[in-house]
Amino acid sequence: MSDHHQEPNQPQNLPSSSSSSSNKTPTEINNAKTETNFPGQKVRYRNPPDATNPDPATLREQWRFAIRQYSKWYSHAWGTAIFAGISFFALGWFIKGSNPLPSLQDKPPEPPSSSSSANDAKEGRQ
Repeated sequence: MSDHHQEPNQPQNLPSSSSSSSNKTPTEINNAKTETNFPGQKVRYRNPPDATNPDPATLREQWRFAIRQYSKWYSHAWGTAIFAGISFFALGWFIKGSNPLPSLQDKPPEPPSSSSSANDAKEGRQ
């Protein structure tokens, strides 16, 4: 059976109805984390700013940490881009069966010039 034993006098957690929310005061509504602000009510920030600026040593340490993080992300982004480029080049080579970049291929044989084709046509008629 159930190990939970409830007293009949204790309130149960029932879904709130519109009548129960109308009985709340503005501060109770604000504590319920709704977006409604009432006139004259102080806005509370989740992460309030510091009252004073931190000492220079702390700022220097935070700045160095931020630079290290940015450098790491920047190098990871370049590494990922280079890897993706090489991967797509290899995939193109695999699908095509040869070099997928036309600019890096050997020069194809040149078609005959237009003057020689005109001569060939004349010779064909004779």
